[in-house]
Amino acid sequence: MLSGNIKSAIGLGLILNQGIGDTIRVSLTGDPVEEIKSAKLILRTLGLRKGGIEVVSCPTCGRTSIDLIGLANAVENMVQDIPLDIKVAVMGCVVNGPGEAKEADIGIAGGKGEGLLIKKVRL
Repeated sequence: MLSGNIKSAIGLGLILNQGIGDTIRVSLTGDPVEEIKSAKLILRTLGLRKGGIEVVSCPTCGRTSIDLIGLANAVENMVQDIPLDIKVAVMGCVVNGPGEAKEADIGIAGGKGEGLLIKKVRL
């Protein structure tokens, strides 16, 4: 399914970004619900669809001292059906995490035995 997602994202992204087309179809081997999720994500990533929480996370590195992959997946699963138009950042270290997380509406920066929650204040 990963290769199908990548192929769909590239193919559809190229033409939609040029303003070509008004209907998309993602074809994956597996559950049709995954096709819908992929299509929505492609449209949101291109800025053609609003709504739904965007989860961003950092790549793991030597400073990561939490289960970042597990946490990012858990957050993504928890928020997948919430129709808010916000960005949630899941960061794995206390060095770069707070700076990157503050760019999101809600951020989590994890450290060894601790975590920092950051909420953007809109003035």
